[in-house]
Amino acid sequence: MNILVLGTGTMGNAHAAAYAEMEGITLSGIVGAHVEKAEQLAEKYGTKAFSSYEKAKQEIPDIDVVSICLPTSLHKETVFQVARDKFHIICEKPLTRHLADAREMIDFCQQQGVHLFVGHVVRFFPEYVRAKEIIDSQKIGEPVIARTTRGGAFPNASKDWYANFEKSGGLILDMVIHDFDFLRWCFGEVERVYAKTSRGRVAGKMEYALITLRFENGVIAHVEGTWAHQNFHTKLEIAGKQGIIQHDSTSVNPVVIEKGSSTEAAGGVAVPSSPTKYSPYYLELAHFISCIKEGKAARVTAEDAYKAMEISLAALQSIASGEPVYLEQFSSLEEIK
Repeated sequence: MNILVLGTGTMGNAHAAAYAEMEGITLSGIVGAHVEKAEQLAEKYGTKAFSSYEKAKQEIPDIDVVSICLPTSLHKETVFQVARDKFHIICEKPLTRHLADAREMIDFCQQQGVHLFVGHVVRFFPEYVRAKEIIDSQKIGEPVIARTTRGGAFPNASKDWYANFEKSGGLILDMVIHDFDFLRWCFGEVERVYAKTSRGRVAGKMEYALITLRFENGVIAHVEGTWAHQNFHTKLEIAGKQGIIQHDSTSVNPVVIEKGSSTEAAGGVAVPSSPTKYSPYYLELAHFISCIKEGKAARVTAEDAYKAMEISLAALQSIASGEPVYLEQFSSLEEIK
């Protein structure tokens, strides 16, 4: 299969690196507005650089898949453009900035008969995959409480587009959405959202957000996100009626289960998850490619991406109103300022 990558930023680099390693895959080109950067990546991964999608189409005879690794505000128009050309699409998260646009994108790709995959890569990180397996196996009993943390420094990008809230959606839509997607994967649909953020209250680009989710099955999740730290880190804690799952990216053991004490034994059982041979981005993209080849359902669907967006935008509405937002009542047409 022939793959074209749009974008030369961090994610464009990650996609290109993964495709360059895959057997049976040809990285046919990298498109970037910054031609010099595109040429550097093309040389690194043994492919061609293009200044525009149109030029790439003219020179590449057979394109099967296009990876869209562009700023969020460009996703919709690019997805429509690629879908019209009947190429399958792998689009980085979030799918777009507004729910109504996301629905149009999903529907249009279905009409055109092309696959639309969205890069919610946390579902491919071994620590999180292992946590999901432990939950499903009921080793900790019925889940009750979850807590996640994800954070690092404010991201730098072309034209500083992350700093434009109207384009990026800020910390919650761009980064914390990863945890929303993972938690929904584990616990099902969200009933209501309540959120607070430091955005607009502190000087500079630093942001901290705390979101509480109540799921329809009764699980409560506390989700913490920050663009106010230097080193990227993640934490996960899920408490069930019979034990606790813990993950801390800064610790030696990625995943630890602490079993509840019983009459027979007490103490903890550590279940480390060894690093995989390939990066989670490689695993994610290889999975999407196999879904196209084999016609199988994806681990994360476009509808999953839509739902993760819905939770994120409901959190932004909660911040704006100061009130909890019930997902059933959430209006996809309301503009978040």
